[in-house]
Amino acid sequence: MKIEQIYTGCLAQGAYYIESDGEVAIIDPLRETAPYQQRAKENGSKIKYIFETHFHADFVSGHVDLAAKTGAKIVYGPGAKTEYDIHEAKDGEVFHLGKVQIKVLHTPGHTPESSTYLLIDENGKEHAIFSGDTLFIGDVGRPDLAVKSDLSREDLAGMLYESLRTKIMTLPDDVVVYPAHGAGSACGKNMSKETTDLLGNQKKTNYALRADMSKEEFIKEVTEGILPPPQYFAKNAMINKTGYDSIDSVLEKGTVPLNVETFEAMANHEGAIVLDTRQPAAFAEAHIPNSIFIGIDGSFAPWVGALIPDLNQPIIIVAEHGREEEIVTRLARVGYDNTLGYLEGGIETWIEAGKETDSVESIPATEFAGRFNAGKINVMDVRKPSEFQAEHVEDAENIPLDFINENMDKIDNEKHYYLHCAGGYRSMIMASILKSRGIHDITDVAGGFSAIAKTEVPKTDYVCPSTLK
Repeated sequence: MKIEQIYTGCLAQGAYYIESDGEVAIIDPLRETAPYQQRAKENGSKIKYIFETHFHADFVSGHVDLAAKTGAKIVYGPGAKTEYDIHEAKDGEVFHLGKVQIKVLHTPGHTPESSTYLLIDENGKEHAIFSGDTLFIGDVGRPDLAVKSDLSREDLAGMLYESLRTKIMTLPDDVVVYPAHGAGSACGKNMSKETTDLLGNQKKTNYALRADMSKEEFIKEVTEGILPPPQYFAKNAMINKTGYDSIDSVLEKGTVPLNVETFEAMANHEGAIVLDTRQPAAFAEAHIPNSIFIGIDGSFAPWVGALIPDLNQPIIIVAEHGREEEIVTRLARVGYDNTLGYLEGGIETWIEAGKETDSVESIPATEFAGRFNAGKINVMDVRKPSEFQAEHVEDAENIPLDFINENMDKIDNEKHYYLHCAGGYRSMIMASILKSRGIHDITDVAGGFSAIAKTEVPKTDYVCPSTLK
């Protein structure tokens, strides 16, 4: 028996490759199918099943493509209805894979169809669970992402409570937990950086598995403090339910090299967004006017999903040489399939052609400190509210990047803003969005709050009004 966790940091997502006696099961695959096919080919094995723990909201699964290319059967839990062929499993149904078995445990709560897959080894021992978004390391799945459900999040949280206590917590302590996500995913609130653990340890340390917790307490704790999901979540969940175009056709269309004239025409006359995926400092120095920066070396796909409302939006790319296919693939992972090509030769060819460029003033934290202490300036902190509340620059205004599309009316065109996040990635995204919308009087603070914290700039933390005397 072989178990491999295939973890993708950008999405904080774990897919799984399980092999026994020449037969393979894949659990929650990403959009690109080659890694799974290659592993099976190298081992002389055949992919027999593709198990989906639920209708994923934060990425487009590779199940449809992988089934078409391998003949494997797609398996969902009870209640899953799709527009393509699947096996809708029954609770307790067992699937044979070589010398091991995979048992379906219907665990509704994160979504109604959510299921956990219990792996029973060659000796009949309960070895591991693949818990999807039902159980994370240190957390459980948020109960507000069901596709077109008439159930409230409180209803689903109550289901989750019962699922955990009747289907998962009854399993032996030495069962290994393999979740679908780790820290950084928006599918939960307090996930650990660890991506696997023993169930017994989770029973001791995971707040949601406390033995003395009532259902009412559980519902309150699980639903309290949930931020609204990114706008693309519901769209991705629907794609996973209805199907999609082959990743091969998406890559073929998206990795076309475009000369300067064609690229410019697409940007100016065909409504394509110019997506600049280079490093923040490179974008600051010179970029195509009105382009949007979302760097490939960060949480690229989730930020694209959060900030570009239309999944069908035409996108053309400015990239570092050799990374074009990677970018198109990562866009497709979250349902952005309408990439039309990339600027051949990168930004250098644009500059060599004598085309106009724009820039962002970016200053070190020490210079920011000097300007701050010299007189009143407007500081825009683009971090999440929880980060801002923990500690922030005195008198700073918190406008989280996550919801800039809903909060543009809070920005005063007459002010000069100094933007910062935690490390410099998100503030450059914000700077690009503001400039694309005609707000150019901005300065980025390189290194973000991490660098500012080392200066003498006055800082404060949040004090809940109820604690004030």
